[in-house]
Amino acid sequence: MTQTSNRFFDEIGRLMNDAAGAAQGVKREVDTVVRNQAEKILNDLDIVKREEFEAVKDMARLAREENEALKARIVALEARLGGSTPDAGGPASQGSAI
Repeated sequence: MTQTSNRFFDEIGRLMNDAAGAAQGVKREVDTVVRNQAEKILNDLDIVKREEFEAVKDMARLAREENEALKARIVALEARLGGSTPDAGGPASQGSAI
């Protein structure tokens, strides 16, 4: 009798072990399908990657810094010339309207 019950329990143990292995295989397949679908959806949404965003952000920062430097240089050059260049709201533009 003990040998029969041991064989029965051995078979149940093997079945459980096989079921656990199959469940792990199914889990891996589901994970792969979900990951592929998520990547496809994100690619279809045309979302910017972090690296590209950071690169454009740095380019904009450099452009602003260069713009400020050029503005300062223009102000310095105009001061050196004695401010003879009329601005849009200055007297030279008002005098031409009369």
